[in-house]
Amino acid sequence: MRIDVLSIFPNMFTPMRESIMGKVIERGLVEFNVIDFRDYTDNKHNNVDDVVYGGGQGMLLMPQPIFDALAHVEAEAGNRGRVILLDPAGKTFNQAMAEELAHEEHLTFIAGHYEGYDERIRELVTDEISIGDFVLTGGELGAMTVIDATVRLLDEALGDEMSAVDDSFSTGLLEYPQYTRPADFRGLKVPDVLLSGHHANIDRWRKKESLRRTYHRRPDLLENYAFTPEEHKLLNEIKAEEKE
Repeated sequence: MRIDVLSIFPNMFTPMRESIMGKVIERGLVEFNVIDFRDYTDNKHNNVDDVVYGGGQGMLLMPQPIFDALAHVEAEAGNRGRVILLDPAGKTFNQAMAEELAHEEHLTFIAGHYEGYDERIRELVTDEISIGDFVLTGGELGAMTVIDATVRLLDEALGDEMSAVDDSFSTGLLEYPQYTRPADFRGLKVPDVLLSGHHANIDRWRKKESLRRTYHRRPDLLENYAFTPEEHKLLNEIKAEEKE
């Protein structure tokens, strides 16, 4: 996979060279480039923003530097890839979108700053994404969030190929509780079923606790969830236990 990011603050992406992202770059699974689109301005002051036509607060990113920076990406890579604009008005990012993006060969992110974008920049864009209903100073943190969630789903990105499958949201439910040694830490004990070695019972417990956690913390996820007959039974057990 190739990932290009257009930003005027390229140093903000230094942490992307660490952890899982750093490892996939080192192993050649991902080619990661950050392009400072200020380098593509055609005005003598190297400005990338200007005042708003018709009046208004703040400054808008001008189209020219971004158009030319993206043309550079296209010339170098042979295509623009899927062009993603980080914008509060975009579609809210979720795990399903990360799974979709993980199948792409080339992703290009536009991380804006200031008050917003000249509307003509959207002509370049295939997807507009928001990471939530709040406002950040710029799109860099949003781009990093989307990239991290996407890259970890690539084949061979994680040490255990089942890790991503078992993550919260990948199954549509929150992840079940997990424990490690010691079995008894200051009186806080690991559930007996996990020490039993009975895999069928352990699987059932994990499904039930995943449902329980989702039922308590994110009941909205259950509204459109496709329950299996066993999961329906487990949820009914949970509800009955709550009434006791």
